[in-house]
Amino acid sequence: MQASRAWSPPTGTLGGIVAEARQRVEVLRARLPELQAAAAIMSAGPSFAAALRRETVAVIAEIKRRSPSKGSINPTIGAAEQARAYERGGAAAISVLTEPLHFGGSPGDLDDVRRAVSLPTLKKDFHIDPIQLVEARASGASAALLIVRALAPDVLTRMVEAAAELELEVLVEVRDDEELERALTAGSRVIGVNSRNLETLAVDPAASERILRQIPADRIAVAESGITSPDDVERATRSGADAVLVGSMISAAIDPASAVRSIAGVTRVPRDR
Repeated sequence: MQASRAWSPPTGTLGGIVAEARQRVEVLRARLPELQAAAAIMSAGPSFAAALRRETVAVIAEIKRRSPSKGSINPTIGAAEQARAYERGGAAAISVLTEPLHFGGSPGDLDDVRRAVSLPTLKKDFHIDPIQLVEARASGASAALLIVRALAPDVLTRMVEAAAELELEVLVEVRDDEELERALTAGSRVIGVNSRNLETLAVDPAASERILRQIPADRIAVAESGITSPDDVERATRSGADAVLVGSMISAAIDPASAVRSIAGVTRVPRDR
């Protein structure tokens, strides 16, 4: 792996979204006692990591109304109904985008999904402060997303530790060798590799496939972005993916259960690292 470079705050699209996340964090601070009380009595969700360990490539099915790269995808999507369709289609877990401004989500979607299905849920947002992890735990999420590029190295470590204290699993997202090294150093067990650069929105599948191959076999490797067909899933697993996170294709589908079913069932190819 390459030598570590000094961390700098994210720029471009990601930088703007992180700045907006900071504003939401300040709003959450006023609710901290309420969130802590709710988190204390909320039962832990089913294991996210365990759900991704299977003979076939696990599908993490995402509820996604819009995105910065694609614009409107399915603005009227109902979270509970969509989650039930994903479960019928064979999804291993449900990813719920709770970021409101760019993705059209809300924490309420996560509550609705948790009540509708028995699958583990991933709170997918731009988490930059431990208070957001308390919110995830209070909502009954099994796991939360942490994006390495959005977090200074010491903050990443603090967030992973805070999640563990809350009995909340994490999906740690990387995009290059150095970020993978940081994720491994932080003790991440589930590592996602995003083929999309969230600062520029450019997609580089070849780069993400190379990173997937470097993830140790005792960790769970998740391919993110650009999955639209069974061929894409097969390509991802040949690169070492244990799971795929799919949002736009299945969120836009007229029959989301069939859309998930069409990409589930691909035999997993274990990594030998």
